[in-house]
Amino acid sequence: MDGMTGLNRTGAAFTWGHAAIETEFATAADGTLRLVRLGPSGDTADPEAALPLVELTAFGHGSGWSGPRFTGTAFGARLAYRGHRRDSGGGWERLTIELHDAETGLTALVELSSPTGVAVLRSLVRLRNDGTEPLVVQSVSSLLLGGLPSPDVLDVHRARNDWLAECRWYAEPLRATVADISVDVHQHDSRAALSLTGRGSWPSDGHLAMGALTERGGVRDGGGDGNGDGDGDGSEDPGRVRGRGRGRAWVWQVESPAGWRWDLGERAHGTYLALNGPTDAEHQWRVRLAPGEEFTTVPAALAVGAAAEPAAGAGAGHGSGLDAALGALTAYRRAVRRPHPDHEVLPVIFNDYMNTLMGDPTTAKLLPLIDAAADAGAEYFCIDSGWYDDSVDGGWWDSVGEWLPSARRFPDGGAGGGRGASTGAGQDARSEAGTRTGDSGERGGSEAVVRVGEGRGSASGEGALSDGGIRGVLGRIRERGMVPGLWLEPEVVGVRSPVAAELPPEAFFQRDGVRLTEQGRHQLDLRHPAARAHLDKTVDRLVGDWGVGYLKLDYNIVIDPGTTAPGDLSPGAGLLGHAHAYLGWLSDVLDRYPHLVVENCASGGMRMDGATLAVSQLQSTSDQQDPLRYPPIAASAPTAVPPEQGAVWAYPQPEHDDDLITFTLGGALLGRIHLSGHLDRMTPRQLGLVRDAVDTYKSIRGNLAHAVPFWPLGLPGWTDERLALGLRAPDGHGPSYVSVWRRGGEAEVRLPVPHLAGRDTPVRTEILHPSAARTSSASASASAVWDPSSGELRVSVPRAPGVLLIRLTPEAPAAA
Repeated sequence: MDGMTGLNRTGAAFTWGHAAIETEFATAADGTLRLVRLGPSGDTADPEAALPLVELTAFGHGSGWSGPRFTGTAFGARLAYRGHRRDSGGGWERLTIELHDAETGLTALVELSSPTGVAVLRSLVRLRNDGTEPLVVQSVSSLLLGGLPSPDVLDVHRARNDWLAECRWYAEPLRATVADISVDVHQHDSRAALSLTGRGSWPSDGHLAMGALTERGGVRDGGGDGNGDGDGDGSEDPGRVRGRGRGRAWVWQVESPAGWRWDLGERAHGTYLALNGPTDAEHQWRVRLAPGEEFTTVPAALAVGAAAEPAAGAGAGHGSGLDAALGALTAYRRAVRRPHPDHEVLPVIFNDYMNTLMGDPTTAKLLPLIDAAADAGAEYFCIDSGWYDDSVDGGWWDSVGEWLPSARRFPDGGAGGGRGASTGAGQDARSEAGTRTGDSGERGGSEAVVRVGEGRGSASGEGALSDGGIRGVLGRIRERGMVPGLWLEPEVVGVRSPVAAELPPEAFFQRDGVRLTEQGRHQLDLRHPAARAHLDKTVDRLVGDWGVGYLKLDYNIVIDPGTTAPGDLSPGAGLLGHAHAYLGWLSDVLDRYPHLVVENCASGGMRMDGATLAVSQLQSTSDQQDPLRYPPIAASAPTAVPPEQGAVWAYPQPEHDDDLITFTLGGALLGRIHLSGHLDRMTPRQLGLVRDAVDTYKSIRGNLAHAVPFWPLGLPGWTDERLALGLRAPDGHGPSYVSVWRRGGEAEVRLPVPHLAGRDTPVRTEILHPSAARTSSASASASAVWDPSSGELRVSVPRAPGVLLIRLTPEAPAAA
């Protein structure tokens, strides 16, 4: 490999990285290179306790032992170090290590990278068959790390992720699964492993493709219920460990849009971590590499953090190690994603679906809602599902696929936007929707808002539509100064849709030559040119011709284990191939329309994976309709998605009292506020509450786009009565924000804010939401007081349900 250093050296040892993630490599007795230290606070492991850089299984080359682990493989012990190459640029440090197996001719290139200054290591493995015989690979690791502390001192954290109940983190001692078997007596490590797997085309259905380890030490939070007694009576799992992670922490994600697996186990009195994409044993995934062929794994990322005590007078502490690691992972996600102006401007989006039109949009229902949303301060207006439905009973589920507007719902369509129309007025919107490619890397999203909305007519919203059909409604959205959006479920075709017969059979998922059907729908395979052409035509019509500037891309079926198109060795490989092709198609769409904003949704958060998040601009966090159930989702969402990408519903209703209106609005103010609700039926006072919350959001969103999260009460439990989420500037300068929810329990709560503790200067507190000008006398008695002696924020939320958004600003030292 050109530019390699240390070629064919035995006993190789070297370091690489930067101050936040320095790594050290050394050679074990079997000649394999091992990662023996990670991060500035990491211990240097004995090479024999560390793991090889790659573990893989293949037909004829299995494991060195029996058990549920994906370590100790025959290839892992044979892949010898041949050299490495470093490079840097674009704010990243990179290292490529070449390994080779002389027996088969297989070459493995371990590609490590890290954003400069960010405590995250990214890893993927590229396999190349340099031998003379085909090789069928059954599993291959993306990232391996051994030499972690003993299971005796570690808690493992996982996040259950179910429909309507996303991001529910829970923890337990690693020893609860990996028992102490007296390794020294048996002269053998335990075969046990704690493993977690995601399957099918909903990669985050069941659990997030994430995990964490925290090293016990110092304070441990028993329940996270905010009363400081550690009894855990606010948690969903009695007796569970809610470790605050005051020692070191390791947080990881597997960036797979399809299957994934990670496992933890004991090795040489320490702990190992193995991160994998799909495997043959659990996902029916395998690939055949003919001589000269390559395969690249899905990436995996590992963040490290350590608790930092504040220096006297400096406020340098960052709280728990878990908070620090999740903050680093947030910074990494920003560095690895596709650049887009939306990430900086954070426009307010109104969506007509949740607890409002619920998939039943019509011109008559939308026009007053558009006016009300504009009056409330929305900047985008998305028409959700149903706009294509011409049935009288709403039975569109198994007939979707053409994506043409309903003439019944949007009358007088004709050539102006009804079924069969694909071009016409609105062609000029192509440039407004984002074909100015030269602007994509420099201009903010607000400019796109102005361009799309300007010069479109009266802002009053009154009078007849300038165009008929759906394009008339989209035009009204523009007239009111908002960017129009539409819901789309691109990957599915209903069994009753004409598209099901028009496209060739090979354009759909299949097994043994039979087209797959799931819930009355077929699944497109985006590797096929006909499937891709169908979606390109659809997007060019909606975005290029109609001027749509926002697409909510949903996905509401699950295919497991996948598809076996011609050339696929296994269904899992077919699924992963399609998933990568889908993201490639979406990237090409965004290349054509750089200012188009795309929201990723799969019945809420069932596709909340790192691969998709790096391409789409927003991520739906949930379909949860109960405002009292949403707070733990909103508070935990920044563990999975940066705040500016996490779409959180705020759906106030005219039948709500003022407290519930401010409650549902306040929960979205530290994410991406997604307005809904029948704003058109509200009283002026109620609409004023909505407008106040939106104005508050607009006043702080510039800070949110670069902030990192922290959790003063620990990660919330599903039934916790008090919850808190904070956002702070990563460099320690500027304001911090804390949202505090009360669903029950005592009114007062004390919130540790370690990064502000120990300062010689005062910290100013402001309650930003609810607005003091409109709150009731009871709500007006809410308070937030900084206690410099303890480094805590003392908060009183007088009513339940209630929520406060508080700004904490360190004041400049007084002049001498």
